Amino acid sequence: MLLRIEDHDRGRCRAEYERGLLEDLEWLGLVPDGGGSGERFRQRERGAVYDAALARIAAVEMSMVYTCVCSRRDIDAIAGDAGGVETRYPGTCRGRAIDPSLTPARRVRMDPGSEPFDDIVHGPMEQTPAEQCGDVLVRDRAGNWTYQFAVVLDDIAQGVDVVIRGDDLLESTGRQIRLARLLGRADPPVFLHHPLIRKQNGAKLSKSDGDTGIRELRAAGWSPERVIGHAAALAGLADNASARTLDGIAETF
Repeated sequence: MLLRIEDHDRGRCRAEYERGLLEDLEWLGLVPDGGGSGERFRQRERGAVYDAALARIAAVEMSMVYTCVCSRRDIDAIAGDAGGVETRYPGTCRGRAIDPSLTPARRVRMDPGSEPFDDIVHGPMEQTPAEQCGDVLVRDRAGNWTYQFAVVLDDIAQGVDVVIRGDDLLESTGRQIRLARLLGRADPPVFLHHPLIRKQNGAKLSKSDGDTGIRELRAAGWSPERVIGHAAALAGLADNASARTLDGIAETF
């Protein structure tokens, strides 16, 4: 298990958030591989790495990377209401040769073609990034590197070979495999996308909505073992929510 601080969005990150995350992991007894070195792997410190990687893609073919001045509102106005389906970027700025000094926003072209992969839960999958999302935004108008681009490079740098994440990121897999290949990774990691734990109304759990986090459970007197057992039951790793140790949960894998 690797620890990565995904703080690519500088406008939403706070030092206290990171401190709280590290304290919660320590309290639970979750020690990442690499120890303290893992704690220093922060996306906000890797801007030069991401910049150099984007330049490598552009060096292979200049038209693969281009400047984009479109706002989310502009894209929605053109694409319209897709009825819950992901909004596809229509390629408005592709081929316009926009002056790069106007905005730091950059996109990587997604050519036609499918990306097949096997998911441990869902089985054989096939996605077409060009039809799903269109050209991928890798840096936004505020100068932030996007999740889609940063995690691909970080997975390569950290030697990640298995990615376990929620179903809400399943649709991102094809475009990330495509980006990784453009960056020289021939064999993608193994993916496992699991169901999300949701609230009674079907919405995802969210700190921004004030949903209970580990800090609140600690304050309420829960032990690490109780939290682990409860989480294991919700995730389907245990038949009941009785207190469990990390060693006991590890055996379920």
